[in-house]
Amino acid sequence: MQQIIAAAIQFNVQQGDVEANLSHVRDALARVADRGAQLAVLPELWSTGFAYRTLTELAQRTDAVVAELQELSVRHNLVIVGSQPEPAGDNRVFNTIHVIDRGRIAATYRKLHLFSLLGEDTAFKGGERWCLAETSLGKIGVIICYDLRFPELSRRLALEGADLICVPAQWPKPRQEHWRTLLRARAIENQLPVVAANACGLIGKLDFFGMSMVIDHCGEVLADAGERPGEVLATLDRQAMTAWRAQIPCFADRRPDLY
Repeated sequence: MQQIIAAAIQFNVQQGDVEANLSHVRDALARVADRGAQLAVLPELWSTGFAYRTLTELAQRTDAVVAELQELSVRHNLVIVGSQPEPAGDNRVFNTIHVIDRGRIAATYRKLHLFSLLGEDTAFKGGERWCLAETSLGKIGVIICYDLRFPELSRRLALEGADLICVPAQWPKPRQEHWRTLLRARAIENQLPVVAANACGLIGKLDFFGMSMVIDHCGEVLADAGERPGEVLATLDRQAMTAWRAQIPCFADRRPDLY
């Protein structure tokens, strides 16, 4: 597909309240579909938040939530990307993306890099593999929040043929400039579009700034959601990306034998 209308959905995730979060997402998916979206990206752990005390219990509901997302993706003709807790079998959970392509689970990805500063390494179990999902919109690479700080992962996805990268996140204040800079850097260095969905508002003791974005292959911000709940959409052009890569042939000029 030469053009993709991508949407990033941001909202104030209600910690531990699956029904409230799911209700919001149902409505948001309908809104972006009405505006022509083909791809919708949701925040990290959008259904539960980081409800550490009850995460293992909440993770038992994820299969049912994913099943509803599959139905919604068929109804709205969408590819949906967002992460939820998945049972890991040892009183911990995985932070897992399900890439849902019009009813089909095209791929799953478990967050590789755990943010030890906030104790993720004690409550979560890290994944063991990168993920490139084959979808009806092309090859979608996925990473989650803190993964953004590790450029090797995004580069691997680019080298494996990703057409774009999706980033569900819960990235709090005061690191707004890190968020914006790293998202643009991943797009610029890999000559790939990036679609990133962040949470917004107070969640527990943390304040989230939103700034969900759709960024093109040159690193230009096509849409920025600001700090309030809402959805942003923009059109990504694969033909323009191919032309840009021919103009500035970064991949052909690499010297991987030296680094």
